[in-house]
Amino acid sequence: MSVYAGEMVLRENLKTLRLPTILREYDACTRAAKENNSSYIDFLSALTTLEVQERATKRIRRRISEAQFPSLKTIDTFDINKAPTLSSHLVRELVECQFIGEAENVILIGKSGTGKTHFAIALAIEACRRNFKVRFSTACKLVTELLEAREEYRLKQLLERLKRYDLLVLDELGYVPFTKSGAELLFQILAERYERNATIITTNLPFPEWTDVFGDATLTAALLDRITHHCHIVEFNWASVRFQESSQKHIQNPEVVKKQSTKQIKEKEKEVENAKVKKGKETDN
Repeated sequence: MSVYAGEMVLRENLKTLRLPTILREYDACTRAAKENNSSYIDFLSALTTLEVQERATKRIRRRISEAQFPSLKTIDTFDINKAPTLSSHLVRELVECQFIGEAENVILIGKSGTGKTHFAIALAIEACRRNFKVRFSTACKLVTELLEAREEYRLKQLLERLKRYDLLVLDELGYVPFTKSGAELLFQILAERYERNATIITTNLPFPEWTDVFGDATLTAALLDRITHHCHIVEFNWASVRFQESSQKHIQNPEVVKKQSTKQIKEKEKEVENAKVKKGKETDN
């Protein structure tokens, strides 16, 4: 068989075996091997390494896409300097995603704007990079999805699918109270994940106020008993990061502050003038 014919057979075989990266990089690796007088082992090692790396990259992209993140936030872009009470040791520990393998939960509690969602997404993306199956959803959206699935007689399929996620991220628990049916379905999801799969929850409510969301004190107590048993509870008890950033922009742009101050003064003057007019009418009457 000629060299040309051999290369044609090789290319067809690589297509059949679904090795696109080796097929694409074969010529470049062949030239490099000749120039460096590499052994056959080194040559094959270089080719297969490229294939493995490409597959790993695609797998990560697929995991991230399947997770349904609202936006991509990484741990590198999380400014820990704006979270003064957050332990850097705990951050490093959670980023390693060992809590997922041990079916532990992470609950992030704090006011709006403190970075809870950013941190939750960042941890979830690290989980995707470690080949864990992840699903992200707001608590309200997931409850709506569960209720719709029950009405359409596909609840069992949805519950089975949710069980397969190594990590479930429930964002914004506490902003919208659930109906009795919605609370019971969410309880079922979280109870079934107990000691089997990991869950991250972000909430603006302290635990004693969760009854306001779930509506039933007994159900809430049973839920908290399960999700806090093996759990990292992280309090985001600092000032709103969004507010800090907004204030900083205003400081850096005095014209904005000046315009806002002028507007506020005019509004105040208008309020005073209207009050005088109203008082004058009352006196006339």
